[in-house]
Amino acid sequence: MNELKQTMEDFEIVTLKAQLAKLEKENEMLKFKLLQHENILEGALDAVAIFDENMKFIDVNSAACHMLQLQKKELCQKSLYDFLSLIPKNQLSEVMDAIYQDDPGRNELIVKLENGQVKFLEISVRKQAINGYDLAMIKDVSFKKMLERERTINEQLFKDLFHRAVDGIVIFDQDGAFIDANGSFCTSFDINKNQLNSFVLGDFIDEPDLYKLDRLWKMLKENGSAKGELPVLLRNGSKKVFEFTTTSNIINGFYMAIMRDITEKRSMEMKLYKSEERFREVFENAIDAIMIWGKNGQIQKVNQAASRTFELSETELVQRNILDFVDQSSVSFQRVKKEYFQTGAIREELLFHMPNGQNKELEFTSKMDILDGHHLTIFRNVSERKRMEKVLRESEHKFRNIFNASMDGIILFNKNYEIIEANPAARKILNLSSSDIKSYKICDILFSKMADLYQEEELDFYEAKTQETIYTLSNGAKKILEISLKHHINEDMNLAVFRDVTEKRELEEQLRKSDTLNVVGELAAGIAHEIRNPMTALKGFIQLLEGSVKDDFSMYFNVITSELSRIESIITEFLILARPQAIKFSEKDLSIIMKETTELLNAQAILVNVQMILDIEDNLPLIYCEPNQLKQVFINVLKNAIEVMPNGGQIDVKIKQKDEDNLLVSITDRGSGISEDKIKRLGQPFYTTKERGTGLGLMVSYKIIEEHQGQVVVESEEGKGTTFHIMLPIRQ
Repeated sequence: MNELKQTMEDFEIVTLKAQLAKLEKENEMLKFKLLQHENILEGALDAVAIFDENMKFIDVNSAACHMLQLQKKELCQKSLYDFLSLIPKNQLSEVMDAIYQDDPGRNELIVKLENGQVKFLEISVRKQAINGYDLAMIKDVSFKKMLERERTINEQLFKDLFHRAVDGIVIFDQDGAFIDANGSFCTSFDINKNQLNSFVLGDFIDEPDLYKLDRLWKMLKENGSAKGELPVLLRNGSKKVFEFTTTSNIINGFYMAIMRDITEKRSMEMKLYKSEERFREVFENAIDAIMIWGKNGQIQKVNQAASRTFELSETELVQRNILDFVDQSSVSFQRVKKEYFQTGAIREELLFHMPNGQNKELEFTSKMDILDGHHLTIFRNVSERKRMEKVLRESEHKFRNIFNASMDGIILFNKNYEIIEANPAARKILNLSSSDIKSYKICDILFSKMADLYQEEELDFYEAKTQETIYTLSNGAKKILEISLKHHINEDMNLAVFRDVTEKRELEEQLRKSDTLNVVGELAAGIAHEIRNPMTALKGFIQLLEGSVKDDFSMYFNVITSELSRIESIITEFLILARPQAIKFSEKDLSIIMKETTELLNAQAILVNVQMILDIEDNLPLIYCEPNQLKQVFINVLKNAIEVMPNGGQIDVKIKQKDEDNLLVSITDRGSGISEDKIKRLGQPFYTTKERGTGLGLMVSYKIIEEHQGQVVVESEEGKGTTFHIMLPIRQ
């Protein structure tokens, strides 16, 4: 019994030992598995956490600690709810339910760490997975969220950029067929977006330019991108140039190209190029010297004209400083420099010293900071101009002196015949002031008919030769002007030159009369010599006959004797013309001479019923004269006055002192008068207005008055009468 008991106890011991060994083996196995699980948990890349029913952390791996940035000990004292402060409390329960339901679309949490950092977590939970605890697999998807967010933003930005871009953007396939395009592209290509899919890129390329498109396709396939310029021919026939930039496989294997319209840019570039070419041509071929220099005065660029002006080659000139050519100490240079740096631009003249020792007066225009702080200066050699200006001033001075000192009148007038200027001689001849003469037209002054100068043939006529015209002064006096015209002596300037030839014409008339008198005198001397001899014989025989004839023929003898005396008086007048008379002047009373003359002719006047009325001023001074000759003058004038009034009338004889040097005798008849053209011929030999007149009476009278240094003026009005004004000097 004891043995059996002992045996059973031993069996139980063996059994227990076997069970204990088994349990120890299982324990070792569990420890190994636990260690294995812990290694797996710690080695997991994703965060792993074990929660209780209140979401309190029971255990976590290192990835979870790193994710939530807390130590394991600290984290196991916290609940998942401690990190969900950003989720509204009224939504927290719904969010947790979605996580436990393992909803793929709603298994994300947004957590806020203790350091304030926000993270997006993707969490997957298995309920009561380990000893009644929940097992959670947590993945940080913050970076993924950021990428998604950026992608969303980028997609939105791309859409905005695509539709709002100024440049044309087009998406096309590998055949060039248009898939999509923005508004700018459609506008540039003049197509409707609804028609976009019916076109390919090659439809808009002109045949001669297709090789450019092929080159871009080849570049795109080889390099994955292409860039270049593409000429485009639109459907309306207009041509444009686009800058073409494209990349492959941008969207679902399609190509996207940015096409910028550079037509205007290329046009502007071409214009700019042509402008630069023109500038280069102007710069190189300009007549004026052009120089570009820096802030320190160092010459940077010059043209050929500058090389000629400064007497240096272009290579030598660009090695010099602009200040090398001027006297920097001169007052004029300091003034120009100050003004230039104050205003930034200047136009002046300075004396420049050339390397060969020559000095040149240069006019220059300078502009500051034309490009990159450089200065542009254009020079012009004005030395020759200065010399010409001096010559011109001297010439103008000479012309002005000649113009002002000329004895002839000179008038300058424009194409409208308006007077521009007149010299002093012209103003004196015309008796007009400088301001008055400019208010006239040339034709108003120098021509009686204003229309004369308005005819082209008249212009040629007056320019071809010198002509005479009559000018009437403001006081009524007339002058004879000799005038010649010269047209277009300068731009819109014509010249009229004239002189007063009134006195010359009077002298010519007197000379002509004198020549006539000389001829008459020579003729008279011959006639008188030839007639006087037979006249002497006739007078002697008549006297003998008168004494020997017994019959009463006294009347006949008286007539013969009277006519012979008349012939003798005519011969005497001839002799006065024929030879100079010895005149003996004495101091006489002119009134007495006139009274004696009227008494002598009174009987003849009474016969034709003519009355002579004397009006003699009192206290007339005595004059020096030859009384018999003056008496002959008065007889001739009074006899003419009596003879022009066959039906009677009145002769007024007035004598007065005209001024302190002259007496004036006026003899007025009431005859038929004399025309103006006949008045001019009075005093000419053999010119008479009477039937039996010889014309010698007035001729002799004019000669006598001329020898007395007097003057005869005739005034007459046809139908009313004539007045002879005889002016005699008081002293010889």
